[in-house]
Amino acid sequence: MTGLFSHGLQNPPSWMVFPTRPVWIYQLTQGLHVTAGIAAIPLLLAKLWSVYPELLAWPPVKSLVHGAERASIALFVGSSLLQLTTGLINTYKWYPWPFPFRETHYWLAWVIWGSLLLHIAVKLPVIAGHWRRNSPRRFDASEQAAAVGGTADAERPADAVATGPGRWSRRALLTAVAAATGAVVVTTAGQSFSWLAPANLFAPRKMGTGPQGVPVNRTAADAKVIELAKSPGWALKVRSGESSRSFTLGELRALPQHTHELPIACVEGWSQMASWRGVRVVDLLAAVGAPADSPLRFISLEPEGAYRTMNMPAEYSRDEQTLVALELNGSVLDLDHGYPARIIAPGRPGVLQTKWLHSVEVL
Repeated sequence: MTGLFSHGLQNPPSWMVFPTRPVWIYQLTQGLHVTAGIAAIPLLLAKLWSVYPELLAWPPVKSLVHGAERASIALFVGSSLLQLTTGLINTYKWYPWPFPFRETHYWLAWVIWGSLLLHIAVKLPVIAGHWRRNSPRRFDASEQAAAVGGTADAERPADAVATGPGRWSRRALLTAVAAATGAVVVTTAGQSFSWLAPANLFAPRKMGTGPQGVPVNRTAADAKVIELAKSPGWALKVRSGESSRSFTLGELRALPQHTHELPIACVEGWSQMASWRGVRVVDLLAAVGAPADSPLRFISLEPEGAYRTMNMPAEYSRDEQTLVALELNGSVLDLDHGYPARIIAPGRPGVLQTKWLHSVEVL
């Protein structure tokens, strides 16, 4: 659900509702998304370790049903490993592959769900047989084995089934998995949740770092906007139909200023609350005679890039906490945070909080 929410914010379907409260809603959902993904890594590895002898069993296919079961497992395991591996690498902003990460990540999630549902469908006779039995006796292992063409694991002692290669007891294995999962969560989730920040040892981003105490993903040098952003001739253009105005930086600073505590929340998982000060978007819309609930398009000074142009639904534009921010944490925006002006809105992914603003258009 957290992945679907993030995907919907960037590729909004017509029916989607965009919640702007609580202001940290995206910070929470994306933090949970990345934290759950990291926690799933030791769980998946432990499961593979416990069942790998079955994966090497010969012959690989004993019946049609057994073949369908193994195919669903192969698809589930392969897509899950690829999903978690590329997802973890993405948190470090490293993209060594030729395919687009976001689209691949989205569709792989559906492949995982499909393979899981296929596996459940294949195992459904076994599941139904288990729940239909009338006596408290254990499910007949020979029935289970016959249903999938596999071995009669249920006839083995409980510890042998649970521990796979037989080197660990079930309790020891579960304890080790729980400890490993807890360790990776505690030492990485602090990039999203401030109460775990002191234990954040291994996440790629740390709160309180970067210019003005806030991390930066894309610098002005990366975006090739240094000269344009520092130009004394910079002005923000606001257009609504035939009506338009240009605001110099001095004119923007002369307008009523508002301060709000809003998080900057990155799709890679890190986030941080900060104090933003600037001009309300609704005030700029009023200056050109546009309704407060107008859908908008923001264009950056960036000469290129997937997020150079960003559309904003009316839910955000009419929100009085949506700002054209000029200051961060009590001082003028740093160049890497979007100087001379940037967008900050409640409940939005960081990639949609356009930096180095060039113009605003009413759609």
